Amino acid sequence: MTRVKVCGLTRESDVRAAVALGADALGFILAPSRRQVTLEQVATLTRGLPPFVSVVGVMVDPAGGKLQEAVRSRLFDCLQFHGNEQPFILARLPLKTIKAFGISRREDLDGTEAYAEVADFFLFDTKTGGSSGGTGRTFDWSVLAETRFSRPFILAGGLGPENIREALGRLRPSAVDLNSRLESSPGIKDHGLMARAILAVKNDDMRGEF
Repeated sequence: MTRVKVCGLTRESDVRAAVALGADALGFILAPSRRQVTLEQVATLTRGLPPFVSVVGVMVDPAGGKLQEAVRSRLFDCLQFHGNEQPFILARLPLKTIKAFGISRREDLDGTEAYAEVADFFLFDTKTGGSSGGTGRTFDWSVLAETRFSRPFILAGGLGPENIREALGRLRPSAVDLNSRLESSPGIKDHGLMARAILAVKNDDMRGEF
């Protein structure tokens, strides 16, 4: 079964819609971004979530005690890292961790094994300039097609209802991370696009059961 994370959430109505549509995880961006939210906002947005919906905090090179603040908040089931965080930082955390890698060519995968013993999951996103994600662009999926990883991987980068089935068919990721292709503007999710993308993943899972 392919898990679905809806990321870059900023509004309560979008959180409720994602949960109702069957999202397995909700992502909240704590790093500087057009979709950035505070811990206080996350607490409000996640109040009353049903059981077994995971909450993920997305960070980029957190400094000044921000990482420990996120851990102590007890708001998150998992923390996702998009910066140059060293493996030892992930190793000492009491939460599950996702290490994200920006991909534009095969050589960008060379750094994954340094995190094989400390990250619970890898995430592959589109590398575009200095961006850490949320670009709405895909990368060349063939880079991943013939590579085996020591950790389950999450596919991100420009995924939406128009290309999600192709991505699943070609790569069979453990999970997909959906963000900007589900939006009408940054941080504002389009519930119709969200429904179409999540339904496409669920339908793909059902086809695989027969």
